[in-house]
Amino acid sequence: MGNSPSALEQCINAVGNGRANFAGYPSNPLYQVQWVKPYNLDILITPAAVVRPQDAHDISGIIKCASASNVKVQARSGGHSYGNFGLGGADGAVTIDMVNFQQFHMDNATWEATVGAGTRLGEVTAKMHAAGKRAMAHGVCPDVGTGGHATIGGLGPMSRMWGSCLDHILEVEVVTADGKIQRASRQENPDLFWALRGSAAGFGVITEFKFKTHPEPGNIVSYSYSFNFGKQADIAPVYSRWQDLISDPKLDRRFGTEFIMFPLGAIITGTFYGTQAEFKASGIPARFPSGGKMSMVSNDWLTALAVEGQNEALYLSKLATPFYSKSLAFRADQMIPSNKVKEIFDWTDKQDKGTLVWFIIFDATGGAMMDVPMDATSYSHRDKILFYQSYAIGLPLKGKTKEFLTNFHEQIQAAVPNAYGTYAGYVDPALEDGQQQYWGANLEKLQTLKKRFDPTDLFHNPQSVRVKA
Repeated sequence: MGNSPSALEQCINAVGNGRANFAGYPSNPLYQVQWVKPYNLDILITPAAVVRPQDAHDISGIIKCASASNVKVQARSGGHSYGNFGLGGADGAVTIDMVNFQQFHMDNATWEATVGAGTRLGEVTAKMHAAGKRAMAHGVCPDVGTGGHATIGGLGPMSRMWGSCLDHILEVEVVTADGKIQRASRQENPDLFWALRGSAAGFGVITEFKFKTHPEPGNIVSYSYSFNFGKQADIAPVYSRWQDLISDPKLDRRFGTEFIMFPLGAIITGTFYGTQAEFKASGIPARFPSGGKMSMVSNDWLTALAVEGQNEALYLSKLATPFYSKSLAFRADQMIPSNKVKEIFDWTDKQDKGTLVWFIIFDATGGAMMDVPMDATSYSHRDKILFYQSYAIGLPLKGKTKEFLTNFHEQIQAAVPNAYGTYAGYVDPALEDGQQQYWGANLEKLQTLKKRFDPTDLFHNPQSVRVKA
């Protein structure tokens, strides 16, 4: 005979009221494959339960069950956390899988879109296009879920022009730690709304968003500039010139760009939201480093996002793999000096990476992101103009590979010793001060609000906001 259901399982089953595929438990032999579905296979996690609610009332019931059993809770929207934080980040949590929250409505009077928290970004793009050729800022990986992406920050190539996905949130429906279903906006529950825009994983389960939208840009230039060299050291001057370009405070906000290092080469890629003539008139193409192979194509909104998504898929696969990553954020006064760039790229050539599948992405930000005051939301990197993240896959993932990326990170930190902090979307479970790095000056207020809205730390992962000691 099998083991009897625990009190937690009995409670969750009662919420499901006999519905098929409502909840999965570790006793299921296919639990990991059918229910858990971890993204980072280097971090193996067994939740106490994975539940697929249909509505906010289900979520309220699940939260009450977890609270009664003193079990932590995390929501999973798309499941692309580097640390598997949607699964709790450690064994024993209840995962609320938002896969059934796919609702969508466009108000054609206000052009405000209501979007379910489980909707993937690719679907959001398609639905907004079909509802009046509308758009908003977000990342370009189509399989990423809206719930986590929009509440961490939601950076993308259009963020320099429109701000982050988070900046487009007007209102949410959220279930809080007491099981209460409520609305949050600037007018209603404003403190909760502030915390949810940047740190929702520690404050509640959002079921739906109301977003402001923009008309789709009519003309978009998708470009790539590739360099194939035998050594990373040969690419150092290319990076320095690109860094000079993106650190220009007058850089056209319609320009989004990444510099990507990979074995034997590099590529500068991105988007300009305008015509080719406007792109050339901006002076940006003339400032690109020389010696590369340029590709420039004019696209519409949907095609441009598809191109960006394909580019991202080359580096951040939607497939679950064992991987490791590091990251850092930079202000304009924290650019890597050219002599240090040369040293770092030369050092990279000499390292045993332990894998052939590695890359390092430098991603320009700033622009409209900096128009919003630092304390307007709990997202804290308004003063940054550049992020870097490294990423390596191993089958299996070797210690040498982790050592390579950790040491690369230390090389960067040594070159720019006052650079500190990183984007919570690039979550790094190895950080001992993750909360401070993610939320910076906003952390103290978040800790105070945590005591008010979730005093028992029900909504918890290894680096979520804690009640202030």
